[in-house]
Amino acid sequence: MSELKKRLQEDLKKAMKEKDTFKRDTVRFLMSAIKQVEVDTRKELTDADIIKIIQKNVKQRQDAAAQYKEGGREDLYEKEMQEAAILQEYLPKQLSDEELEAALKEIIAEVGATSLKDMGKIMGVATKKLAGVADGKRINETVKKLLG
Repeated sequence: MSELKKRLQEDLKKAMKEKDTFKRDTVRFLMSAIKQVEVDTRKELTDADIIKIIQKNVKQRQDAAAQYKEGGREDLYEKEMQEAAILQEYLPKQLSDEELEAALKEIIAEVGATSLKDMGKIMGVATKKLAGVADGKRINETVKKLLG
């Protein structure tokens, strides 16, 4: 069993003991999403696979929160943002803007990119190298800033 999955199970038990229903429900939902993928693929997921699932769930929460905010539903907006915050605790520490810029400068030099026309080459390498520590949107925006 992966380390991340063990941590999720421990946190679920802890939340149940502390009667923290919000965290319990959020972790339980994530665990069921992981279990669903394991059943569908018929294999035990690695930490990297689980991180992808968590990132997807965080993005869904943030997108839903944005929709609720536009619709004037502060209560639902807050709930989605709290769930996203709990899920983000299980993700690796994200790179700071400075660290991301430095990593992307190296990648740009590595692929020999000179203009925004080389965006595809850069993104291909960057999304693999920076998986888990920076999302695609941040990578894209930073590359545009560096080459623009």
